[in-house]
Amino acid sequence: MSITAERKQSLIKEFATNNNDTGSPDVQVAILSERIGNLTEHLKIHKKDNHSRRGLLRMVGQRRRLLDYVKRKEVKRYEELIRRLGLRR
Repeated sequence: MSITAERKQSLIKEFATNNNDTGSPDVQVAILSERIGNLTEHLKIHKKDNHSRRGLLRMVGQRRRLLDYVKRKEVKRYEELIRRLGLRR
């Protein structure tokens, strides 16, 4: 359900704005999107896992807040981010 350290590092490299960037909203949204995808696959198999479903809803809300923040600050960056992640917004 969680992502591996190697996958997390590759997401950080792909979405970082500079070399030391690990916590920008772009990186956070990319990591959350990966975790959401993994958890969605888990819930397709384990339909009655309500504890994980609650965690999924929290992650989706967190991602929405981060995307709203990016959209408020820089619309072009927001559009590029959702395009690269393949999100419907």
